[in-house]
Amino acid sequence: MATTETPYRVLSLPDRAHEGDDDRVYVRLRRELDIGAFGASAVYQAQSGGEVIGEHDELGPGADHQEELYTVVQGSATFTLDGEEIETPHGSVVFVQPGTTRKAVATSDDTIVLAVGGRRGKAYRVPPGGELFDFFEHYNEKDYEGALAACHVALEKFPGNALILYNIACMQSLLGQPDQALETLGTAIEKWPRFKENAQKDDDFAPVREDPRFLETVG
Repeated sequence: MATTETPYRVLSLPDRAHEGDDDRVYVRLRRELDIGAFGASAVYQAQSGGEVIGEHDELGPGADHQEELYTVVQGSATFTLDGEEIETPHGSVVFVQPGTTRKAVATSDDTIVLAVGGRRGKAYRVPPGGELFDFFEHYNEKDYEGALAACHVALEKFPGNALILYNIACMQSLLGQPDQALETLGTAIEKWPRFKENAQKDDDFAPVREDPRFLETVG
């Protein structure tokens, strides 16, 4: 079948990176280029010593056990992989398995790192954290009802996911639904106990912070 859709897309990472106002700019390549076969993003860091890749593994509730390939396409960085520091000049490639804790810091100005990821032996799907993109857009506009609805859409794709449940609890709290918020938060913490620490400091739970049930839930 003939199609008029352009079979390729071109994007300049340096140009796109400089469109941001912050030293660190996240470029959502998968969304911007409409990539369906794998995950792809890039991070620009203007200042040497600044964070490029935040510390994480691919095992948490927002992740999907993806293997990741990082390429330093401009500048240089120091990767820390399970505590081991590795210098990665321009042109270096770093392959990381899901259980490895990783982070990266720029060692020169104007550093760009490209990241590509996917699950071994599985068709690509957007991970739970990526499915919350619409949620954050509504949340940043203080449209908490829209944010809650976006969370429920994500939850249909990842039933019982702790990250999505945690954000549902946040919205229920902000929307004046304390009973639902506390019940949902309790479920999220049961699935991912580290959310106790998040909840203790999260302003979204200010409406229920003095509730004895909240204090019991977060410890």
